[in-house]
Amino acid sequence: MNRHEKEEARRREALRDLERVGETAEVIGTSAFTRAAKGAFDHFSASDANAGDWTEVWGKRIARAMSLIILIALAVHLTVTYILK
Repeated sequence: MNRHEKEEARRREALRDLERVGETAEVIGTSAFTRAAKGAFDHFSASDANAGDWTEVWGKRIARAMSLIILIALAVHLTVTYILK
C-alpha cells in the first residue's frame, strides 16, 4: 500500500466515524427528551395507579396537579420576594 492509498483509507474511516457519531448523538438527544416527556406524562396521568380503582387514579391526578400548582406559586412568590425586591 502506498502513501496515497493509506491516506485515502484513513479519510474514509474518519468520514465513517464522523457519520456514525452524528447519527448516534442525534438519536440520544431525541431519545432523552422523549423519555423525559413520556415520564412526565405518565406521572401526571397516574399511570402507576391501579386502573380498576377510579378513585385512586383521580386522587393521584388531582394531588399531582395541585402539587405542580403549589410549586409554581412558591417559585413566583420567592422570585417576587427575594429577586425582584
